[in-house]
Amino acid sequence: MQRARSLDLDLVEVAPNADPPVCRVMDYGKFKYMQSKREQEARKKQTVIHVKEIKVRPKTDEHDLNVKIRHIRRFLEEGDKVKVTVRFRGREMSYASQSGFDMLKAIVAEVADLSRIESPPKMEGRTMMTIVAPNAQKRKPEKPGKSEKSDTTKKPEGKPPQRAEKKPAPAGKQEER
Repeated sequence: MQRARSLDLDLVEVAPNADPPVCRVMDYGKFKYMQSKREQEARKKQTVIHVKEIKVRPKTDEHDLNVKIRHIRRFLEEGDKVKVTVRFRGREMSYASQSGFDMLKAIVAEVADLSRIESPPKMEGRTMMTIVAPNAQKRKPEKPGKSEKSDTTKKPEGKPPQRAEKKPAPAGKQEER
């Protein structure tokens, strides 16, 4: 305690259950600050995977289905998981197992190059769903401002461009606007 006071530092008990207990002379405030900074840095570097959901119906038309598949591809390229849900209403439930399964199978086949099936198609009440996960890790989105600014800040060398003079229209011909 005397040594810690003479150095203007704190005496911190590191391992209280050891025999004898282990203590350390350090600046405790600085230690806590550095610990919080390390935790912040770790949180900043971790990747967060979101689960995006795409909903379709058994009677969804081919073009609409292609648009949804494009969205699924974009989500997978960004590194997010995608939950594909087929929702059934009314009498659609009578052929739900066949049409819904075929639809999910077709969607998964379209995005097979980018993904793997995390959970196979299964029926939950009036919905049939599957989850597909990306093959690759999440890539960082590029900031569009940085690359554009570097190109626009460069000034062309040499003479500035000449402005074309506007010639007056001949007196006989006038344009109506």
